[in-house]
Amino acid sequence: MTNSNKNPKVDAFLNEAKQWKEEYKKLRNIVQDCDLTEEFKWKHPCYTFEGKNVVLIHGFKDYCALLFHKGALLKDPHGILIQQTENVQAARQIRFTNAQEIAELEAILKDYICQAVEVEKAGLEIEFKKETDYIIPEELHNKFNAIPALKTAFEALTPGRQRAYILYFSQAKQAKTRESRVEKYVKHILDGKGLNDK
Repeated sequence: MTNSNKNPKVDAFLNEAKQWKEEYKKLRNIVQDCDLTEEFKWKHPCYTFEGKNVVLIHGFKDYCALLFHKGALLKDPHGILIQQTENVQAARQIRFTNAQEIAELEAILKDYICQAVEVEKAGLEIEFKKETDYIIPEELHNKFNAIPALKTAFEALTPGRQRAYILYFSQAKQAKTRESRVEKYVKHILDGKGLNDK
């Protein structure tokens, strides 16, 4: 990829990076060899093929990563793709803690990126779980029975908002905690708001 294909927003992101600067630059160079379009989305370098998101470079406290948007569809012969949490359905990461790891995996990373581009060329899509595949916790069911308007309001929410609530309520190990979480968000749901809406 020539310098003319470098996105100035990514240049600024790299210049301002306090952590992982060298690692980000190495990842950028590798991805740029794969003929993708460099963009800046979600405050991170994102690389696309014909408008479709392929990979994203991002960092966390303990590692930086190359995130494959449809990583669940990739073959992973090296066992390096990581599902961030059990609720992430499509994306997979390859994580790094230093630039040397990136350098050692360069050829493999390019293979995975090329594979991700082939997934886009083939038009493959992730088959996401439907909202009906998520089990509504008993505590929320009980609240629906006590307040029928709550069930109506919940069903009127977007599928993503419903899923966020179900996952949040279900993550609590104890019934008492699940009950208090449901109670806390009754008004929010009745107001048609998602978990993180103000």
